[in-house]
Amino acid sequence: MMPTMHSLALFLAAGLALNLTPGPDMLYVAARGASEGRSAGVVSALGIGTGTLVHVALVAAGLAALLAAVPVAYLALRLVGAAYLISLGVRALRGGPTASTGALAPAPLGVIFRQGVITNVLNPKVALFFLAFLPQFVDPSRGNAALQVVALGLLFDVSGTLVNLAVALASSRVAGGLRRSEAPGGAGRMIQRVTGGLFIALGARLAYGARP
Repeated sequence: MMPTMHSLALFLAAGLALNLTPGPDMLYVAARGASEGRSAGVVSALGIGTGTLVHVALVAAGLAALLAAVPVAYLALRLVGAAYLISLGVRALRGGPTASTGALAPAPLGVIFRQGVITNVLNPKVALFFLAFLPQFVDPSRGNAALQVVALGLLFDVSGTLVNLAVALASSRVAGGLRRSEAPGGAGRMIQRVTGGLFIALGARLAYGARP
């Protein structure tokens, strides 16, 4: 059974506000959309949304509490996630534009989706965020608490995915306009550097314990 309509309305409003706040997930989607176009941005958003489902499942099962109880486990997972993002940034900075178009050679959509999932799953701050946020809107007197967490988590994930899809479309459109207005090679190289810098910044932010 779901929480009361009043609690649900508060949850949706708070969730939307949080989803609209820029963080690593949103910036990751923006970087993909800007560097590789609309399809890559959309697939990245869907990958982030899929990764969020993993965190919802962990919180519902109570496993996310382990990260809060064992600081070493939290630190290890955070550093792995940071290293992964930084490696993506270094790869983007080192890769050259294609000879024919001057733009980044797009990665297969399956790879982009998988990277989106991994980027989200390897951020333990997301699990801890759900652990702190979702229970505030759970009412045990209205049914199974774990099922309520899952339902609320799905609503939050849908809201976040819609926001990220909008970011993907906007970033790809802006980058596309930039490519058309600049010299063929210059725009591609600039977007490539910005993308690599964003990934490295996201990794550094995760390593230092910033919000999800």
